[in-house]
Amino acid sequence: MTSHSEPAELLATMPFAAGLGIELREATAERTVGSLAWSPEVCTAGGALHGGALMALADSVGAVCAYLNLPEGAAGTSTVESKTNFLRALTSGHVHATARPLHLGGTLIVVQTELRDDRDRLVGQTTQTQIVLREQAG
Repeated sequence: MTSHSEPAELLATMPFAAGLGIELREATAERTVGSLAWSPEVCTAGGALHGGALMALADSVGAVCAYLNLPEGAAGTSTVESKTNFLRALTSGHVHATARPLHLGGTLIVVQTELRDDRDRLVGQTTQTQIVLREQAG
């Protein structure tokens, strides 16, 4: 499928995610797991982890899951749609993301990512669609 197999190696291909502090712990085609620690630098005025940080975590972990499910001959993926429902604020600890594929096609890959806190309570859920990128002849 891909030449990247270790979580750290996959995370290194996403400088934004690494800079945000996202950690990737598990990366397989069936399940990708990562986390982000609460910190005041990525919070809203009320001390809750910013929705953009939660979405970045879900998008990054989901993108790795999609990447690991690329069909033969594909060059990569890119997010074309993402829907997140926020269900609870995170004001301390970590948020943990678990992404699983819902649809694996030759043009589109759909991934669902659950976001949970340290007590395993659902913080949010993201469903994203990734387009399969092909090498351009030229």
